[in-house]
Amino acid sequence: MNETAKPALRLAVDTGGTFTDLIVGAPDGSIDIYKASTTAHDPAEGVLNALKVAADAHGESLASLLGRSEMMIHGTTHAINAIITGRTARTAFLTTEGHPDTLVFREGGRQDAFNFTIPYPEPFVPKALTFEVPERILRDGSVHKVLDEAAVIDILSRLKALEVEAVGVCLFWSIVCPDHEVAIGRLIEEHLPDVPYTLSHRINPSIREYRRAMSTCLDAALKPVMGAYMSGLESRLADAGFKGRLLVVTSQGGVMDSGDTAAAPVHLINSGPSMAPVGAKAYAGAAADTLADTLIVGDTGGTTFDISVVRAGRIPRTRETWLGRPLSSHMTGMPSADTRSIGAGGGSIAWVDSGGLLHVGPQSAGALPGPAAYGQGGTQPTVTDASIVLGTIDADFFLGGRMHLDADAARAAVGRDVAEPLGMSVEDAAAAIVGLATENMVQAIMAITVNQGIDPADAAYVAGGGAAGINCVAIGRRLGCRTVFVPETGAVLAAAGALISDLVAHHQAMFHTDSRAFDRDGANAVLEKLEGQCRAFAESTGIDPSRVEIDWVTEARYPDQAWEIEVPLRASRFRSDADVATLVEDFHKTHQDIFAVSDPGSAIETVGWIATVRCKIGASEPGRINADIPAAEAIAKRPVYFSDIGWTDAAIHRFEALAEADAITGPAIVESAFTSVVIDPGVTARRDAMGTLVADLGPSREGAIS
Repeated sequence: MNETAKPALRLAVDTGGTFTDLIVGAPDGSIDIYKASTTAHDPAEGVLNALKVAADAHGESLASLLGRSEMMIHGTTHAINAIITGRTARTAFLTTEGHPDTLVFREGGRQDAFNFTIPYPEPFVPKALTFEVPERILRDGSVHKVLDEAAVIDILSRLKALEVEAVGVCLFWSIVCPDHEVAIGRLIEEHLPDVPYTLSHRINPSIREYRRAMSTCLDAALKPVMGAYMSGLESRLADAGFKGRLLVVTSQGGVMDSGDTAAAPVHLINSGPSMAPVGAKAYAGAAADTLADTLIVGDTGGTTFDISVVRAGRIPRTRETWLGRPLSSHMTGMPSADTRSIGAGGGSIAWVDSGGLLHVGPQSAGALPGPAAYGQGGTQPTVTDASIVLGTIDADFFLGGRMHLDADAARAAVGRDVAEPLGMSVEDAAAAIVGLATENMVQAIMAITVNQGIDPADAAYVAGGGAAGINCVAIGRRLGCRTVFVPETGAVLAAAGALISDLVAHHQAMFHTDSRAFDRDGANAVLEKLEGQCRAFAESTGIDPSRVEIDWVTEARYPDQAWEIEVPLRASRFRSDADVATLVEDFHKTHQDIFAVSDPGSAIETVGWIATVRCKIGASEPGRINADIPAAEAIAKRPVYFSDIGWTDAAIHRFEALAEADAITGPAIVESAFTSVVIDPGVTARRDAMGTLVADLGPSREGAIS
């Protein structure tokens, strides 16, 4: 077949802290996986390196591969990295006169409320760049004080002298009447034409001033950074031969066109982790006969362990996404897929403190210098090094043999920094490292499950990420789950989710009403407006209307309750009092599911309304990996160390070779070019119709969380 006749491809790229993952999908549903080291100084270089690996594997030039690629979906950590490292633009904050401390007061406090040695975080925009605008709109939308445009012009002249690079504007009750914010936007364009700005009523029309102000300032601060990154990536891809459509993963679990994300980059803060539950839902859905109502999704990369859940087929969202330690940092204020992250991954460094206590993470060796076994200058032992010592990772088969690991260096690092200080054997030290990493992950999972009314025993654990197989069965057993799923694309689960994700836009509005005197006409008017915005977006994409769906959600609470919860709406309009009664019933049930308490006799208040339009641009199921390994039997045995039984000969199976009817019983290792899955002694595993490895842990809760 000549190059012009080759089928069009779809690409999905996820840039992690250690590796950049790439999936190449063909029209027939087959996919191929590739990895390259992430280049922290220039993430786009890591993307191009992964593409070069794929082109070489396909036996063609990079220009040829990109030339027949119709779409690339990109998950990136560039936005969050810019925030954490302080590389965002010099941003000014304009707010209503008399309220300059919105970002100072913020929300939260300290994780340890009485530890006064820990300072409160500095405001995201310093007081020196915070300016009060003479104006005031009341909560009913009426103008209490007319906007002083002359004062605004004076402020803008001061911003120019201060060399401000971006402006965030958040005025009181602009979500009810945005006229003053719109006027300030017009003045910024006139007097600071080259300075990007964000208006709060456009980016985040929700109540709670701090959250709206934070998301506004974050968006403005990221515009120069992400604009440069996206335009640079587009340019370099085009120069390399890409002529297709570039989409970017958002925090909400969908994708947007690259140009749209550059204009609203706050949507990219949690890009990447939001896709893991999308991929988990798609793969585990094939196992309907054994699928629990809830999925716990763990995505273990080289640097972090990301946790999310899927409840009753839905991926929960949250507005409480923190930019550091919960309560002791700032939050984004934007809705996003509910994911949590801790510093635990294959590259997490193991160390012993002065009191003789073992720690794993949160420090990570990253891609460079990497674990000691990488031979790139790293000397400290990591979880990967410990796994090599235990025999669970084959040093000669890492990345399918493309990268050779130094087993002696791994053993030396574990022995010197952990085994000797603790007075134990190297094997026991390595097992302790993996065991502690497992416990850290389990405790993080509890925060998103047990603390939110989810019993892990009623859930299935879905393992994603290249380092997931090291301890996914151990995590499942510790949680008391009956089933562990390892998708065949589990090593690149986030990229797999991106490949099947929808083009998504979220539209929201505030409208308060009470079930005791529910304003159906008012609520329906808001819903009609939101539907119009969704339809307009769908039409602008050119997607077939039959492939467009709209999800409806309201943010509701008990009267005078401090916080709202999201409740899905069964219909797009309230036609009768029965529809209102159904909403109230659904609220009580949702509240019970989340908090294990409800008040069925109470009325409810609705505050916010959200419409999410989903335009399907690809297949609803991930494809199957190309495989050419005919043998299903174990290809070898090698010694593997288990803390309970010591060294034992474990059967080594190739992931790709296992057929659907095959069943294996541990101790065993199921190995692919990108992951090694440890099957503990006595655990049985098989592959399902989607190629997912399903480990049956049985009903026993021995060692589980109680």
